[in-house]
Amino acid sequence: MNIHFIAIGGSAMHNLAIALQEKGYMVTGSDDAIFEPSKSRLEAKGLLPNKMGWFPEKISNKLNAIILGMHAKSNNPELLKAQELGLKIYSYPEFLYEQSKNKTRVVIGGSHGKTTITAIILHVLNYCGKEVDFMVGAQLEGFDTMVHLTNENEFIVLEGDEYLTSPIDLRPKFHLYKPNIALLSGIAWDHINVFPTFENYVKQFSEFIKTITNGGILVYNEEDEVLKKIVEQADNQIKLYPYKTPNHTINNGITYMQTSLGMMPLEIFGKHNLQNIAGAQWICLHMGIGEDDFYEAISSFKGANKRLEKILENESTVVFKDFAHSPSKVKATTNAVKNQYKNRNVVACLELHTYSSLNSEFLQEYKSALNSADEAVVFYSPHALEMKQLEKISSIQIKDAFERDDLIVYTNPTEFREFLFSKSFNNSALLLMSSGNYGGLDFDKLAQHIEDNNKR
Repeated sequence: MNIHFIAIGGSAMHNLAIALQEKGYMVTGSDDAIFEPSKSRLEAKGLLPNKMGWFPEKISNKLNAIILGMHAKSNNPELLKAQELGLKIYSYPEFLYEQSKNKTRVVIGGSHGKTTITAIILHVLNYCGKEVDFMVGAQLEGFDTMVHLTNENEFIVLEGDEYLTSPIDLRPKFHLYKPNIALLSGIAWDHINVFPTFENYVKQFSEFIKTITNGGILVYNEEDEVLKKIVEQADNQIKLYPYKTPNHTINNGITYMQTSLGMMPLEIFGKHNLQNIAGAQWICLHMGIGEDDFYEAISSFKGANKRLEKILENESTVVFKDFAHSPSKVKATTNAVKNQYKNRNVVACLELHTYSSLNSEFLQEYKSALNSADEAVVFYSPHALEMKQLEKISSIQIKDAFERDDLIVYTNPTEFREFLFSKSFNNSALLLMSSGNYGGLDFDKLAQHIEDNNKR
């Protein structure tokens, strides 16, 4: 097949392009801007466009299909040409379904934890030597790509995102996969630019449950009251498997989980991650992995990329980088670090970077999100507000929203960096939460600076 990608440079799109090339397809693509690591990875596979931009002449009847990325606009010149020629146009999730409609589809959804749960499942399956197709939203240790597609594998594991499918298809992505086995980790309002009310957002998860095939399986977090309610209201013929936080203890900065093999030390920590493990175990069980094999494999799982990623640890300091940005994720991550390091000074830094987090009305959702930190810092860029065409917000609004009078607020990246580089982090745990980079913070340089200071 000849496949052309419109907006090939996206993190998900470029991985799918590479996966299809490895499967034997002829792949081409276009984009108006491609950044690292997509650029180098496409170039290494000979898939990087020669020129940036949109070129309708690339679109012809020789193409079997177009895959349209979310980054493209509905008036994209290549898309318009494809529509004019009557070519088959797929969104990213539509094409994944086409590739997997004869497989057992395992879809991992929820407002939080889905990347980590998918990563745990793939880690366990890989450890146990079970080959599966997959799509996950982060680069994982031990895997070359975020997408892997074959003709022969029985299962495909898909991270199910609730965001929109494409510029011409406004359905949530996870509504298109029609899972045989599904997991929902929890519901916490997000993507307010697409789902303006909490009720509208919750409805997307109710609709997702309806897409599970008859006789299929739903694994769900019974400790999430909103999720529990909609699961109990579901009337389709599916089997339900609830899970909750496993029994555990914390000793000398290490979390031990109670298992049939005894108390097992884990590389990851936090109540949310223990829930993630419990959900992943049910999924693995339904994919043929026994309890003992699961526990043996999970003991070596170190976490998904950018999820409580440890960038420095010595006797007096630990530094984590985390992708957390929505209120529920920020609260869970901050609580996890404080519970793990009760005797250390926890400094939690959060960048408000997304459309939702910079919205003056949505800010109220962050109430108490940073309360477990000993010191709390929020950084946001007024330029980001302008770029997203949002109303200005003040430091006072942010302090009021978080309900924390001692909250430190920075809007200048230089001043934020000076704060970090001038501070002593002895006997501390530093948590850097952002889906951005705080206006250009070099995380490795900061970690090295802290390490050097500790040696003095």
